[in-house]
Amino acid sequence: MKRRTFLLSTLGTGLFAAPALSRTATPDPEEADPLAPRMVRIKNVEPAEIHVVPREFALYWTLPNKKGRAIRYRVSIGRDGLYEPGVFTVGAKKEWPSWRPTDDMIERQPHLYKQYEDGMPGGPNNPLGARAIYLFTNAGGDSMLRIHGTQDLASIGRRASNGCVRMANSHVVHLYEQVPLGARVVLHDV
Repeated sequence: MKRRTFLLSTLGTGLFAAPALSRTATPDPEEADPLAPRMVRIKNVEPAEIHVVPREFALYWTLPNKKGRAIRYRVSIGRDGLYEPGVFTVGAKKEWPSWRPTDDMIERQPHLYKQYEDGMPGGPNNPLGARAIYLFTNAGGDSMLRIHGTQDLASIGRRASNGCVRMANSHVVHLYEQVPLGARVVLHDV
């Protein structure tokens, strides 16, 4: 990912304030690529945290060494009834992770998930994509929620997952490289 891509700042709303930049004749890169990550200004959040704002279908990584700045990525969130707001911690990170649907997923949609009850090795066709960031509860247990990659770019900007946060594979690789174990993750209310 090129640094220049992240320096082209556009919008952040709600909890996050719009950058105070004058807009001139420069083309809006978001119009050219609506999924491209953006550097944004933010307020009232600590550095080195992940914030998922479901009403914006956005994940914000608050930069550790740049107070008041974050990278905004477009994401997919859990379908109705499956998104779980709360405060979590990055408890594990895996490259090309293996995947097994949860028992609840198998029960809800056996025609889709029963065949994978013994798991699926990591790789390009795996639903967790290129990287996965595992969210743990404050008590230290695995919440079964993930921030992970996907090849299904059409799902980005929608409520499409079984509760996890999906990102484009190239974006989750970038985030994965920056986020340390133990980082705080806030999944904001819908």
